[in-house]
Amino acid sequence: MDITIRPSTINGVLAAPPSKSHGQRALAAALIRKGKTRIHNFGWSDDERAALSVIQNLGASVQQIAPDSLQIDSSFPDVPLMSNQINCGESGLSLRMFTPLAAILPFPVTMSGRGSLLKRPVGFFSDILPRLGVALNTSTGGVPMTVEGPLVPCPLEVDGSLSSQFISGLLMAYSALNADGVALKVKQLSSRAYVDLTLSVLRDFNLPCPEVRPEDEFYFSKKVLGPAGDVFDYRVEGDWSNAAFLFVAAAISGKITLTGLDLFSHQADKRILEALSDCGCGLSIRPESVMVQSAPLNPFHFDATQCPDLFPPLVALAAYCRGTSVIEGVHRLIHKESNRAATLQSEFEKLGLSVNLEQDKMIIHGGTLAGGTVFSHQDHRIAMATAVAALGSKAPVKITAAEAISKSYPGFFDDLSAVGAK
Repeated sequence: MDITIRPSTINGVLAAPPSKSHGQRALAAALIRKGKTRIHNFGWSDDERAALSVIQNLGASVQQIAPDSLQIDSSFPDVPLMSNQINCGESGLSLRMFTPLAAILPFPVTMSGRGSLLKRPVGFFSDILPRLGVALNTSTGGVPMTVEGPLVPCPLEVDGSLSSQFISGLLMAYSALNADGVALKVKQLSSRAYVDLTLSVLRDFNLPCPEVRPEDEFYFSKKVLGPAGDVFDYRVEGDWSNAAFLFVAAAISGKITLTGLDLFSHQADKRILEALSDCGCGLSIRPESVMVQSAPLNPFHFDATQCPDLFPPLVALAAYCRGTSVIEGVHRLIHKESNRAATLQSEFEKLGLSVNLEQDKMIIHGGTLAGGTVFSHQDHRIAMATAVAALGSKAPVKITAAEAISKSYPGFFDDLSAVGAK
């Protein structure tokens, strides 16, 4: 699908889309909680649908009770699987979070996926899972891979520098097994805020949650669990990651107010507010809403090491800042849906923006974009970044393979149109 965005001024109020990272964690927690859980404000992005399919294949029953609400009934792991072939779609979080849960089972389960997920590294699991008593086989070094448990929690020291999602998966598995007297020590933990989000979800669901000790040590002690009891109702937060694109759209060309965002969220991409403040756009933060309005924009310096998904909207923002902006943390961009460092550089240069990569820094020389044609590389965040950048360009921007947005925000173009984008 090709989409053309023309220079436009936007203005309006929108509800922030549901957080897919929060929603996927809620599905994992509902799987291991046992009993009935109702999840509200559930999004229907491709990644959330993938996670929903995973928990169904792992034996949970799912009923849609409202357009954005689900009821989940689970007895995991004490229930037959729907299938031992688990397809995670293109969701890196689903693969990394549900593989340790699948490894709890005492028989082979094959984890697979499609598209960019086939290129994601799984060396972490190849190293760690055998130390937990799990057999792992992969002929390609990636997915498909087969795991066969049962996983046995034991003290571990692991490297968390590649992705916090692997750590979230281990924490979920240790919680599901009510691990007792074991510590998971993480060296060089990246994106710590997303581990905090995982821990927050475990606490919300009253599941076994580790004591967080100094130097990123997560210590589990056995928790006395009562019966599942009544239906548990849970609401998914609004998504700061996707809100970032709408805020940048407003900073470039117009005004937008978003509701439904938790100002105390553990989502790492809440830090978009720092960059917006630094660049000088209009910004009003209230408990019930956040408003952003365009203004002459100043260059900024931002370290995105702990929130690498902010790189795409930040590049769009930097394109309209009067001067040179610097974003640090480029090494975190390699193993995404595309190599986002190279993709951001190549696609924004097609629009007339100068983007340089120097060691771990991306240096953007701001100015008005000329317009042109770009390719999403099947990466949802590249499609959205170039779309919001188009609002202030001199000429229209055509985005090919724009359907990639369905991975995280299927209603993105509809919402952009609703506030006046042409």
